[in-house]
Amino acid sequence: MSAITTHVLDVGAGRPATGVPVTLEFRIASGEWRVLGKSRTDADGRVRDLLPKMHVLEQGLYALRFDNSSCSKFFPEVVLQFRVDDPRQHYHVPLLLSAHSYTTYRGS
Repeated sequence: MSAITTHVLDVGAGRPATGVPVTLEFRIASGEWRVLGKSRTDADGRVRDLLPKMHVLEQGLYALRFDNSSCSKFFPEVVLQFRVDDPRQHYHVPLLLSAHSYTTYRGS
């Protein structure tokens, strides 16, 4: 499992959102975003493999980009930015999505 994971729950339907494309990005010194990994949510709505197996997490600003166009017309894309201060920790950042709202938190 990578050091950064996520999952997407369709709270309106009361089930995991499957097949949602997710991109993980890292902001480099120039301010540009570098893609670190891409995946899709599995049958449980989870993405466990965003980073390559030997990737070393760095301090800095990361972004999870969710392509929700298959499950939300109002929020076709959600971008969640978060800061990694301690690269030794695991960062789980879920997205709870409904037709007209979404929320997130740092999970475990």
